[in-house]
Parts: sequence; C-alpha cells; structure tokens
Amino acid sequence: MNQVHVQEIECLLVLADELHFGRTATRLGCSQSRVSQLVASLERRVGVRLVDRTSRRVSLSPFGAQFVDEVRPAYETLSTVITQARERAGSGTLQRLRVGFHGSVYEEVTEAFRRLRAHHDVTMALSEIPLGSPFSAVLDGRVDAVVVELPATDPALTCGFRFPPQDRLLAVASSHPLAAAGRADVEELAGLDLLHPAGEAPDDWKAARVPRTTPAGAPVRSTTGITTVQEGLALVASGGHAMLVCRPLAERAVRGDVRYLPVDGLDEPSQMALIWRTDRGSRQLLMLARLLREEFDRGRAPVGAVGTVAPAGAVGPVGHAASVAPTAAVAPVPLAG
Repeated sequence: MNQVHVQEIECLLVLADELHFGRTATRLGCSQSRVSQLVASLERRVGVRLVDRTSRRVSLSPFGAQFVDEVRPAYETLSTVITQARERAGSGTLQRLRVGFHGSVYEEVTEAFRRLRAHHDVTMALSEIPLGSPFSAVLDGRVDAVVVELPATDPALTCGFRFPPQDRLLAVASSHPLAAAGRADVEELAGLDLLHPAGEAPDDWKAARVPRTTPAGAPVRSTTGITTVQEGLALVASGGHAMLVCRPLAERAVRGDVRYLPVDGLDEPSQMALIWRTDRGSRQLLMLARLLREEFDRGRAPVGAVGTVAPAGAVGPVGHAASVAPTAAVAPVPLAG
C-alpha cells in the first residue's frame, strides 16, 4: 500500500479551495514550486492526474474532484482528533466532551459534569448554541452532544437522556394588560406577537416552540425571530412582543419589567434532552447520561426547577415530549424517522 503524506493531502485540499498555485502557496507558507511538487507526488501515488493546469486557469480533473470529495472528511476527522489530543494533553486529562446548550445550565447538569471529571477523568467544554439551531452543532461535529428542547426526529440523532417535562409560561411586559390578570388563556395567544427562535431548526421543532394556531383555530402571529433568550426577554420588556418559556428559565430569569404567566389550555409541556449523533456515541456520553439520570433521581432541585415535576425519564425515541418513562438502565436508541 502506497504511503500518502498528510502534507500532500492538505496541499491538494487547499488548492481545491483556491484554484490558484500562488494563493495556495501563501496559505501553506511555502513556495509555488513546493505546491507543484506535493501535487505531483500525490498524483504519482494515486496513479492519475488530479489537477489540470494551464497558463490561464487551474481546475480539478474529474477524478481529482471526486478524490477531494472523498478524502476531505477523512482529513478533517484526522485534524479534529489531533486538535482534541493536543487540548487533552494541555489540560492533563485523557478524555473530553463538548456539549452545546441553550440559555443556562441547571444545577443537576453541572453536578453531573463535576462527577464526570472527578471520578471518570472527563473534562467538559461547554458552548451556548444559537436558539434556533438546536442540532446543527452536533450534526456537523462541532460538539459531541447538545442539551436542547424536544422534539428531535432526525434518525441521525440519538436521545441519551430525557429531562422531566416542564410547564410553559407566557412572558409579557410588566405593563401589559395580561400581567395585571396574573394568567392568560391559550386563545389569547392569537392577540399577541410571539417571538420565535431564528435559525435552521426543523419545522416540527419550530412549531413546538410557537404554535401556529390556538386550539380553536385562530392564527398565532410571530413576526420576529431571536437567537438568544436574553434578546427575547429584552424585546418582551419593550412591550411589543411576548414569548413562551419553560418554568425553570422563568425562575432563573427574574426581572422587574417582565412577568411570567401560566396559560390555561396550553397543555403541551416543554421537555429537554441530551442528544448526540447516532454514529458518534461513546462510553463517555453514556456515562454522562447515567449521571444525569442519577442526579435527577436524587431530587436535589428546588421547587419549580428542572427535576421536580416528574421523575427523570429513561432513554427512548424523541417525539412525545410529555411522555416520561420510569428511570431504568436502558440503552439509548436512535430517533425514529
């Protein structure tokens, strides 16, 4: 088997992006002649011309274009592995999980993270992901898992742990007429302009955040998208919009210019889950799911916070947000299509 040097692959991938030997040389920090040597060496190893070059233009040959499409994912995976190994070496740990989340991380979750590091030598790298793009980061490999609201019906994803379901509340400005009443009816949503998460989330996920109609069939208006919870609360406080939020968020985002109201007739609760790519499951992710289950079983959360509405759910197909099975040592399953 011919030995292929990583430098040759890297050179071809950069040339495929630039289609210019000079710019490729600049990006790689070498001479144009060195670029030519690397490409020629790779072509000899593969046994076919990969690049067509004339005095006026540079292009990939048909075989070269196919080769680039096939080799790029492998190269990117190798680069990621090396980067992660370097980061683990710098932190002195052998393992690392990258987890994306919306809004804030609750106490039970941070305690599970602490136990994962203390007892299993796994460090956590947390990053807030855009509100309207719950699955993009995990699908493209930027994070290993996400903690986001359901539903999630992509068969490429696996639900590792379901959080207990939570009531949804209506956030309105403290000066809004509904604030004085102290509660709202689901049909009153038709008279509001509800904020929606902006992003490339699946349609069923968007519909679960903001209903298209009330139970009686009245259309619900939603003219403005948001990318963070804080952005949404600022718009709510200004008086022009309202927003549906889960109870734990409301209890952690207390502010004088916003009121959170129960909504009579809004029966579908909010439920979050730990979700990862089916083809990238790992022992560390399974361990995190188990620790989360243990933490929620302990019932450590204060009244109203995540973990006090119902026992933590066992793993299962995502899609029925109100369904929480008894806690059990059940292996995660891929989401049904």
